[in-house]
Amino acid sequence: MIKDLNTDNNSCAAWIAKFLINRKVEFVFGLQGGHIQPIWDHCYKLGIKIIDVRDEKAAVHMAQAYSYFTGKVGIAMVTAGPGVTNTVTGIANAFLSNIPVLLIGGCAPLQQSNMGPLQDIPHVDILKPVTNYSRTARVPDQIIRELDLAFSYALGNMGSPGPCYFEVPTDILRESVDDKLVLEDWMIEKKPYNLIPSSIDIDKAINTIRNSKKPLIITGRGALKSGQQILKFINKYNIPYLETQDSRGLIPQSNPNNIFAARSKAMSEADLVILLGRKLDYQLAFGSPAVFKEAKFIRISDSSLELTDNRRGFPEILSDPGVAIELIHNELNKSNFDEDWINNIKNFHLEKIKKVLDKKVNKTGDDNKINPNYIFEKLKNIIDDDFIGIADGGDILSFARVGLHSKYYMDSGTFGCLGVGIPYAIAASKVFKEKKIICVTGDGSFGFNAMEIDTAVKNNSNICIIISNNGGWNIEKHDQRLNYGNRVYATSLAHSDYAALAKSLGAYGVRVEDPEKLEQALSEALNNTPSVVDVITSSTILSSDAIKGLGFVPRYQALDVWDDMEIEFRKK
Repeated sequence: MIKDLNTDNNSCAAWIAKFLINRKVEFVFGLQGGHIQPIWDHCYKLGIKIIDVRDEKAAVHMAQAYSYFTGKVGIAMVTAGPGVTNTVTGIANAFLSNIPVLLIGGCAPLQQSNMGPLQDIPHVDILKPVTNYSRTARVPDQIIRELDLAFSYALGNMGSPGPCYFEVPTDILRESVDDKLVLEDWMIEKKPYNLIPSSIDIDKAINTIRNSKKPLIITGRGALKSGQQILKFINKYNIPYLETQDSRGLIPQSNPNNIFAARSKAMSEADLVILLGRKLDYQLAFGSPAVFKEAKFIRISDSSLELTDNRRGFPEILSDPGVAIELIHNELNKSNFDEDWINNIKNFHLEKIKKVLDKKVNKTGDDNKINPNYIFEKLKNIIDDDFIGIADGGDILSFARVGLHSKYYMDSGTFGCLGVGIPYAIAASKVFKEKKIICVTGDGSFGFNAMEIDTAVKNNSNICIIISNNGGWNIEKHDQRLNYGNRVYATSLAHSDYAALAKSLGAYGVRVEDPEKLEQALSEALNNTPSVVDVITSSTILSSDAIKGLGFVPRYQALDVWDDMEIEFRKK
């Protein structure tokens, strides 16, 4: 006999769904379970689209990508126990990237507390180290107040933006709460606070810039909403510019001030680095004077965590980077930059690009399998840069950072989190409905969330997954050969037929072993999404990250070349 136990539109579960509607939430990414079914059902009844996944980790990855591409809080919902613990990697990834994600979880009824109930584990304690906020809400008439607080923590209104965890016992979800006890100010939409810099700090920054001869601007996550202000500033004052993984596409690579090919030279020679919304982590050599040999720093971010790590700024400005840069732009008036140095950096950049363009890309490696670089050569023939590029993996990520020429871009990020590609691509397809989504992934990283091809099919996602199938974890293989006596073990994979897997799940799949058939296969796959192109690639062509020793994990720096510079610096 069919019953309906979820008809109370004033239940806590119903209020949570109404809260999400008020916050203009279009999508919830999740995996259903009994502990969250009351919320799940009310979301369905109110018209919130639920993207149901095959693994909870993928739901959080999707919420992160959705947030990254929209600037909104990404919402994920999972059931208790393994449902929550499966999200830990995804939440940690969002935490290290400072991306606002709200994870709504289920937990056991209050009446069963400390009795050994089904799927009971201390979710809050597990997630607390990798969230801005992690709480169990137990009082019915305070549920929405606490949810509002969690949302504000995610936005960064209590510090840095980042993921939050919020759970309600299932019996509390069914409790009814009168309208008058749910205050309007808890329900209405909230925005991130606007942080305005002090005039004193702006004057200090201007003074530092005027005393600089060799300036360099580097951006990160915190600058994503400041592209126009940064573009005007670098164009007016002819300042060299570098992006990082989490700000790629903010300034077009065609802009003459974007000197991405001269990264090492610019970092080594700059006497001033204006760092916008970016930590000085391993990707920027921790700001070490061994690498940034002459540089002082100006640090500007809407997050205090991106102002003080490793190197201090003169000044450090807690502000929306766009607001601060616009004020500096308007008041700087003149500079004393060394135009010869700037032109030298730009020419060096152009020469390196020309050298790369002039270099013929071999179709195959020594093993007669397809060169990974050849994938990107063929993509350039069939699509311009107006697409969303997702890069996922270890070895292939190194090729993709150079070869994937998309206007919009996202990759494994600071955490080096493999398996994000397919979930990121599915989320991107919900944001960019009229654009192609191309995800380039390794065979190893593909395996983490391969079953989300099923999710892509269910949602008719306009995504094309290109797998560089080189039969192994290639960076680690190289490390074993080079540094561990050529003892290569437990780093090999079979050249499995991932195209056949895609077909079995209802997607378009094609396997490519002949380089002459690659371009046609890519073209057909882009026109028959969701699709998987399984490219059998060479393991003999080493990526730049493999060559630079990323797999070895040197003592001081992430890369061998920086580690050598650090050792030499310490000797002096």
